[in-house]
Amino acid sequence: MFKPRTQKAFNLQQYLLCIAALTLLLIALFTAGNFPGIIERYYTNGVYIPVSAILHFLLGWLPFSLGDVFYTIIILLFIYSLYRFIINLFQKQFRLIGIGALRFIISLQLFIATFYLLWGMNYSRPPAAQILNLQDSTYTLSELKSVTSMLIDSVNARRAALQHTDTLKSNEAIYQTSVRAIKSAGNTNPALKSYFPEAKSSLFTPVINYLNTAGYFNPFTGETQVNYSMPLLNKPITACHEMAHQMGFAREDEANFIGFMAGKESPDRLLRYSAYYMAMEEFTRNVYHRDSISFKQLKLRLSPAVKQDLKTDQAYWMRYQNQLSYVSSLFYDNFLKANNQPQGLRTYNRMIILTMAYYKKVHR
Repeated sequence: MFKPRTQKAFNLQQYLLCIAALTLLLIALFTAGNFPGIIERYYTNGVYIPVSAILHFLLGWLPFSLGDVFYTIIILLFIYSLYRFIINLFQKQFRLIGIGALRFIISLQLFIATFYLLWGMNYSRPPAAQILNLQDSTYTLSELKSVTSMLIDSVNARRAALQHTDTLKSNEAIYQTSVRAIKSAGNTNPALKSYFPEAKSSLFTPVINYLNTAGYFNPFTGETQVNYSMPLLNKPITACHEMAHQMGFAREDEANFIGFMAGKESPDRLLRYSAYYMAMEEFTRNVYHRDSISFKQLKLRLSPAVKQDLKTDQAYWMRYQNQLSYVSSLFYDNFLKANNQPQGLRTYNRMIILTMAYYKKVHR
């Protein structure tokens, strides 16, 4: 009778020691996040470079997203664990419930620690404004409207330059164009260096439509996924945005800005239009919140073709608006706030600050 009890006590001790060790690791990671300079030097420009390069080299050639397979397995394991919990609860197997709870805690801790070790610590690096020397973030409403006007002129011109063949590109061709743009950005600026960049279609596209998601980056496999069924004009800039995450720029506003900078310099007509289209949307939305009259005046300047693209784009996403998209937005909003982005989903709009600083710098 004594030996089984010793074994049970020993197993419980192992679980508790594992939980304690992982707790200390998480505390160390969160504490390190308070020192952006250290993160930039030893993580982003240290540990993360070989980790990123190895993941991209090993998985980038796969024609499908291994990360999506990984997520599928995680979801199935969670459903199975929930099923076993319910069975054990009805059978009053409280010891098994306790062991299951300890295993769940350890699994959750491992999941969080792996997320931060493989990529998530990039949330704590210094802002891109500091890294790219774009710290002049002050601007007036007049300057905002002036740049918005420039973007409208650019998006109109890029839309007029599109040819019918540009609209017939396959998803793979679009992704490869975006990859070339990201590589070119890295050749121009070492701070934008990316290792084996790639983009893939998301296996979850039918689901993420209902989450109003254009794309996402998998921090566990280093893969970027793009919604393959959304309007064509969204795909190139989304791929660039997600590959900016792949570079190590975790914040959404920064990924938007870097995607725009890479896209607008591309010789590809569709990608350039996609980049200016995204920037135009961000800027006109911001003008609307600050001066609705100016917004209406600026919107009148959009070409009929761009206006039609806006309608097509909005109609697509409206088809999938539901309660699930609201819940997912609420969850992601809180996730961003927990990772050094206190404005939550409004962080996306902060791309304007970086873009304004860029235009002020180049037009001095």
